[in-house]
Amino acid sequence: MSTHIGAEIGEVAPRVLFPGDPLRARWIAETFLDDAVEYNRVRNMFGYTGTYRGERVSVQGSGMGQPSTSIYANELFRDYDVQQIVRVGSCGALSTDLDLRDIVLAITASTDSSMNRLRFHGLDYAPAADFALLEAAWRASRRHDVHTAVGPLFSSDFFYSPRAELNSLLAEHGVLAIEMETSALYTLAAQYARQALSVCTVSDHLVKGAEASSADRERTYADMVEIALTAMLDVPLAP
Repeated sequence: MSTHIGAEIGEVAPRVLFPGDPLRARWIAETFLDDAVEYNRVRNMFGYTGTYRGERVSVQGSGMGQPSTSIYANELFRDYDVQQIVRVGSCGALSTDLDLRDIVLAITASTDSSMNRLRFHGLDYAPAADFALLEAAWRASRRHDVHTAVGPLFSSDFFYSPRAELNSLLAEHGVLAIEMETSALYTLAAQYARQALSVCTVSDHLVKGAEASSADRERTYADMVEIALTAMLDVPLAP
């Protein structure tokens, strides 16, 4: 067991889906995995392992924000030898080319967090996705009737940002959407030499002022999860 995950060694699969919401982790396990077994409920941050198309896959809630994400990603990589983590979550779109329910595959993630500046002694580090997972997710997205964009995200420490004027600056520099976790996940994947990707559904649009209904979100989240699962199984695990 690790500090925040109550699983025994071997109970967590090498491939892990990583939603922020623990209840969404439960929904994913019940909806997509066969023979799913709960391995964690420490702090009600649910984790499950089952099979998808005959391959073992786990799903672990990560909480909101980079500090919480980094706790669970660290323990999954370090204590359970997880090889792949794919975040499946929501984002707020900045690009006017995006609409509600579109999917974003994150190449990289800028951030206003100080975590990497502390880690790299004041330097700006640019964490990036694993290319094999990114390419596999792009291929998988072609089989779904949902618009998918590939580009950079911005991982914010603020959900209610006091500097909304920065949105236009980010958009002008090609940032597609804002979320709160990817920069920390990609950095830790680089540290441990593991594979990581963020697949995010546009749940609201920060420029157009639109917000998806709960029914719309559920339909698109299903597409997002299937894309993520397909991508994971298409990329071989490291020997």
